[in-house]
Parts: sequence; C-alpha cells; structure tokens
Amino acid sequence: MKFGIVVFPGSNCDRDMQNALQDDLQQEVKMLWHKDNDLSDFTTDDCIVLPGGFSYGDYLRCGALARFSPMMEQVIEFANKGGKVLGVCNGFQILCEAGLLPGVLLQNDHQKFTCKNTYIVNAGSNNIVSDVVGNGALKIPVAHGEGRYHADAETLKKLEENNQIIFRYCDENGEISDAVNPNGTTLNIAGICNEGRNVFGMMPHPERACSPQLNNLDGQAILRAFAQN
Repeated sequence: MKFGIVVFPGSNCDRDMQNALQDDLQQEVKMLWHKDNDLSDFTTDDCIVLPGGFSYGDYLRCGALARFSPMMEQVIEFANKGGKVLGVCNGFQILCEAGLLPGVLLQNDHQKFTCKNTYIVNAGSNNIVSDVVGNGALKIPVAHGEGRYHADAETLKKLEENNQIIFRYCDENGEISDAVNPNGTTLNIAGICNEGRNVFGMMPHPERACSPQLNNLDGQAILRAFAQN
C-alpha cells in the first residue's frame, strides 16, 4: 500500500508527515498538489492524508476553502468508495468542512494558539487505530488555534454509541479530566472517525512523535495502524 499526502497552499506539516511515513516508517509516499484531480494511482487499500497547516490562509474558516479544491473532490469520492483517509489538525478541520466527518472545530476556549505536548488515550473500539495503539497514554504534540471539537447533542450521542470517538485528551497516566483538556473540546475529544471507520480526523500531530531524534516514538503506532490495515 502507499500514502498520498495532499499539499494545499498554506500547508506546513506536509513534509513532516512525509518524513514520518517515508523515513521513520519506511512507507511509499506520493505528494499530491491541491489543484490536481487524479487519484487513479491509489486503491482503497491505500491511504490519503490531509496534513496540518493553514490551508488557504484559514480564510473564512479553517478548511472552508480547501474543501472545494479539485483534489478534495477526488478525496471525497475516494472515501465514499471505502478508501482510508486521515486528517491531522487542519486536515481534521477540512474533513469536517467536507462533510466526511460530523461536527466542527472551533476556536480554543482560551482564545490562544496552543503548542505543547499533550497525552491522548484510545477511546474507541472496532477500528483500525484502536486495534494497534493499545490502551496506554500516548504523548502527542498539538499546535492549533481552532481545535475545540463541537457537535450537537444528538451527534455526540451517536459518536459515543457507535464508538466513533477514537482519542480523548488525558494525563500521562491515561486519566481523562477537564484539567488536561488543552482547548475546551467537548468530552475531551481529540479525534473521531466516520461510521464506515475509514475516515479519521485528529487534532494532535502523530507525525511529530515518530523520530528518535525527537525522543518520542508514540506517534508511530498511530500511523502504522494505517499502513497495516
């Protein structure tokens, strides 16, 4: 299998993701420009990644313009056919704007950009990520100003009932509380998946926790899950 990483104007984590997948995990990677509209090299066994950054300068709303790029039209079609899609940070925002994931990412409750290490814990079951990462707390960095996940009560109930919440913010011991919530996100949600369990979005950056030089390999298990399934 191989990974395709979509590059938008304003993406700034695309090369981080490429390095993590290609150099740290030894995966085949192809970079995809936002104006292109061809995913014929990819099958549903492959994975398309929407990286972090500030696509189109975050004008209007984060991810609102990227959602209409030619490549995103192909990504939506790819996902609807069952292909794996991972959106990280701005990529998560784009997936919500595109309707591939429910809910929205709002401004952090403290109205400040936050950039620090956080801990997240597996909160789901019966999906390709939970089967690989286990139940221990993972130290994964965040870097966002609009990372507060929000959805209406009916959507949140559905997410919980369907085990679509894949990660929650926690402390280093895996305990979930308001004290460790970095942005005011509802129910400490750090990541979710769709009902089909082939589209995944998360705010923390696993690609920034994959290299021995960074003294943190906790992100490898998350990305490896997409390579192994």
